[in-house]
Amino acid sequence: VQLVESGGGLVQAGGSLRLSCAASGRTFNSYFMGWFRQAPGEEREFVAAVNWSGDSTYYADSVKGRFTISRDNAKKLVYLQMNNLKPEDTAVYFCAGTPRYYYSSTYYYTEEIYDTWGQGTQVTVSS
Repeated sequence: VQLVESGGGLVQAGGSLRLSCAASGRTFNSYFMGWFRQAPGEEREFVAAVNWSGDSTYYADSVKGRFTISRDNAKKLVYLQMNNLKPEDTAVYFCAGTPRYYYSSTYYYTEEIYDTWGQGTQVTVSS
């Protein structure tokens, strides 16, 4: 599976953006998908994740209630709808995927278990 993000840009605080992650390959349905972000001078951090069928989602506390992750397996797409954006959401956003199964969902909050990454898309939120 290869991943390509799109949808980033410049938006004012309080605005919205929807990021998309397009996957290629025949095994997309078996990949657990996540979004991470990295601000300048900061480490990459978990944002959200979605399971294989799309019926379970996970969020960082900082985005809970504002961001929504979803997937369309037929189109091989993963989305990150971002509402009520704040300047602290400014970062490069990365889509990531892993075919690994873990009994505990907490593993999917860690970037080390993801083995496929996109190139990233810049999101800038002005105050």
